[in-house]
Amino acid sequence: MKKWLWEYERYPQLPYKAENLLDIIDETSKKLGKLSALLSILNKGKETNIMIDTMIEEIISTNAIEGELLNYESVRSSVRKQLDNSFTLGEDSSTHHTDALTVLLMDTTLNHTNLTLTRLHKWHSALFSAGYTSLFSNEIKVGVFRDYDDMEVVSGAHTKQKVHYKAPPSNAISKDIEKLLNYVNNSKENIYIKSAKAHIWFVSIHPYDDGNGRVARLIADYILSKGLNLEYKYFSISSAIQLDKKTYYETLEKSQNLLYNREYDFTKWIYWHIKVLNTSINLGLKKLDIVVQKAKFWNNIDQEKLNSRQIKVLNKLLEYGKDGFEGDLSTKKYISMTKVSKPTAYRDIQELVSLGCLKQVEKTAGRNIKYKIVY
Repeated sequence: MKKWLWEYERYPQLPYKAENLLDIIDETSKKLGKLSALLSILNKGKETNIMIDTMIEEIISTNAIEGELLNYESVRSSVRKQLDNSFTLGEDSSTHHTDALTVLLMDTTLNHTNLTLTRLHKWHSALFSAGYTSLFSNEIKVGVFRDYDDMEVVSGAHTKQKVHYKAPPSNAISKDIEKLLNYVNNSKENIYIKSAKAHIWFVSIHPYDDGNGRVARLIADYILSKGLNLEYKYFSISSAIQLDKKTYYETLEKSQNLLYNREYDFTKWIYWHIKVLNTSINLGLKKLDIVVQKAKFWNNIDQEKLNSRQIKVLNKLLEYGKDGFEGDLSTKKYISMTKVSKPTAYRDIQELVSLGCLKQVEKTAGRNIKYKIVY
């Protein structure tokens, strides 16, 4: 009995019901329009900071999905070296690996030239610049396709392993990849659908020893960046996937396995993929909204009337946006953030209230006083 999608006679076609995707596509397009509108009112410096934050999130999240935990400061240094003109070598804590991952992400999102086999291999080489996945893993073949057939995605203990997917034989890889690259470079299909299909198609070919999921997500991002003609992608799909990895793997398995997908229909996968894109745009909108509100706040405040402690605390509150700093601000929290005495903290807070920066929101038995920022 045929079990895997590549065994089906219609493969590599990935049919879907277009009418079931119209609403989610329309919603996503509108949100991208809103994202672009918000970006247009930001100055270049703030735009660059958001670009840096998004790239850091993307690099850390796509590797975390596969269980590789990267050092935040190393990734941040690598990204800032590429994008931040104020970066100095004295603050560099990057590694060769995080530098390679940063250059890789920039190529997938900023370089809109056609995707070639050579470029694909270079992407894979950048993912595994050390030649292995971690210090304790076996060496893998980097930048070349596998030459063996026994490639399975499994989970569980060695004695009770579950096979989630079995990849096609190695002799089918080259021809399959050629078809995929032709689709990526030449198809005029809706960009959101195209990104989703290329993602599952590549990860189903599973051509490399390791890193197939990461490369698949890079291809999906590349298609979106090129197809939407973005100067930079201010949203991170991997960050949205990382929030619900369980659904990611379940949706993928139920689409690849014909025991679940008896009708050979990929509507559910494509819908889920666009929905994740939607979530990532929402995260981007929230971040941009915070930046815009922060800029509006400081435009109405005379910072010369504030000391450095007060500015630091206000910036911290502003980072949380209108949803608010958890538990609101109290004298105790102010002391924790600024390391000052209780009388100094109380005096600083009262000055912020009198200047209209803060407002009192709660008072219990004359002791537990809390404050919110005033937008």
